Amino acid sequence: MTETIQQNKYVELKYQVIDVKTGQVLTGVDFPLGYVHGVNDVLSSQVMAELEGRAAGETISVELDCQKLFGPRDESLVITDLIENVPEEYREVGTSIVMENEQGNRKTFLVTRVDEDTLTIDGNNPLCGRQVVFELEVLTVRDATEAEMAAGGKVEARPELSGVTPVPF
Repeated sequence: MTETIQQNKYVELKYQVIDVKTGQVLTGVDFPLGYVHGVNDVLSSQVMAELEGRAAGETISVELDCQKLFGPRDESLVITDLIENVPEEYREVGTSIVMENEQGNRKTFLVTRVDEDTLTIDGNNPLCGRQVVFELEVLTVRDATEAEMAAGGKVEARPELSGVTPVPF
């Protein structure tokens, strides 16, 4: 009998997120993403619901309105500053910067543009304001082990190190 995705099943999948308007692949995972269904919902609830009942070998497409998921873009979260005011380690597109306001609230910003004079960061979700399609390929569906359920995903075994004396920290 073919196993289907349901509560407490270990699932591995690959996916791509495609912008409906441009057809551009925005992001994706080529290395299988593993999780325990219903324990560690790693994607949006709409995508997780569409995966329910699917089996290994199936491919599905789920269209999402990111306006509903993340709200409208907030242009006040886009900040451009002189590059000389930004530490070297943040001067690369794609770098995450965690910022904190006076109330202690934290928000992650991404570096979205760097030129000779300026650097731009954006605190909006990268999918904000887009219509996207998640294309998912289900690779594995099986019963999750107790350890996987506790961890919410695959549990990696530690490497065997023979002849090595552990150093205390």
